[in-house]
Amino acid sequence: MKQLDHPNVNEIRLEAVLAALADPVRLSIVAALSDQSEHSAGAFDCDIASSTLSHHLKVLREAGVTSHRKEGTRCFVSLRPELDQVFPGLLTLVLEFAPKDRARECAERLLPGGPNRAK
Repeated sequence: MKQLDHPNVNEIRLEAVLAALADPVRLSIVAALSDQSEHSAGAFDCDIASSTLSHHLKVLREAGVTSHRKEGTRCFVSLRPELDQVFPGLLTLVLEFAPKDRARECAERLLPGGPNRAK
């Protein structure tokens, strides 16, 4: 199965990362992924159409924020560990100052043991 393209570490740009994190839906996806585990792309329950969710996941991947791994017909998403090497502490600070009501919306639906949790 063909894996999705990700930017090389030296191609990750601050303006692209910040633009990707500027959207409330994408920020909530990153908040959900901040537990450092991998989630099924279909597990994000953000009350948006699946095509819109796919678009948001693509923007995060192309900005270098997330890593996607295909397995069969499923796609698994995680935060890209190299991002913290390029911009140390950036995601932690952004999530710390993000509005808690919207940024944690998807994250609360993916609590450990929840029905949508990827294994």
